[in-house]
Amino acid sequence: MTPYVLGDADIERLLPPERALSLIRAAVLDAESGRLTAPPRVSADVGVGRLTFTAGAIEAEWLGFRSYLAPGDRGEEQLVVVQDLASGRVRSLYAGVDLGPRRTGAIGGVAVDALVPAGPVDLAVVGAGRQAWEQVRAIAAARIVSRLRVYSRSPGPAQALAHRAGTDLGLDAAVTGRARRAVEGAQVVVLATSASAPVIESGWVRGAHLVSTLGPKQRGRHEFPLDLVTGARALVCDSPAQLDAYDPPSIVGGLPDRERVLSLGAVLRTGIPAGDPTAGPAVFLSVGLAGTEAYLLDAITR
Repeated sequence: MTPYVLGDADIERLLPPERALSLIRAAVLDAESGRLTAPPRVSADVGVGRLTFTAGAIEAEWLGFRSYLAPGDRGEEQLVVVQDLASGRVRSLYAGVDLGPRRTGAIGGVAVDALVPAGPVDLAVVGAGRQAWEQVRAIAAARIVSRLRVYSRSPGPAQALAHRAGTDLGLDAAVTGRARRAVEGAQVVVLATSASAPVIESGWVRGAHLVSTLGPKQRGRHEFPLDLVTGARALVCDSPAQLDAYDPPSIVGGLPDRERVLSLGAVLRTGIPAGDPTAGPAVFLSVGLAGTEAYLLDAITR
């Protein structure tokens, strides 16, 4: 068996947003049913940094892992490997920077489709890096985006993201000079920053359906305010096990609100429970369901 060896050009060709959404939805449901084993990530101190691994397996089919130098936000390449479970031989390998954000974007798109009432969405994004772009692209594949507003502390990347969204996706996209102006009135708010302190206030997003947070969400380091969680009508996470494994603990760890956290797979299977209509928006805590990069790589090379 000669393994497939893929790079970023292959990901762009073989994994368009629509296909990524479909496959990630299947992966989330497989994790919920137990078919996909997806334990929390693990790390090793290698002196020059921390090498982090996420792993997963489909019983009787394959096992795989992703490795990257944490925190992985400087554009370092990541390695994904899938091995045949019966023979132990490597089926496929990937090295590059695009598969991880493409996976995370698809998880965000699936969450929006599951947690926001049907119809077009008015979207706001705080942050303008690679992850923000993939979120916009995935959400636009899942729903019609009636309007996009972008805010970033760095105006250049924000302008570039808005221009790309308009050119590549045909969106009505604009940059705002303040985070509040971007998020007020939006139905869906995506936070995609590396900020260690809140970048929005809960009152700004009171009328939103959903706030999706990709960035820091640990005690003492979180991009959103605590009262956004305590006042949310629903809390959903793609991997509650990963949320519980955070060190330092997650912002909801040890709080009564932790008991309210639903898995995204459970929401896909049974729907989101009716919450207090006077409460704040639903909050999606995106932590990166393990095994999903390998799941995608296996699917596009099988």
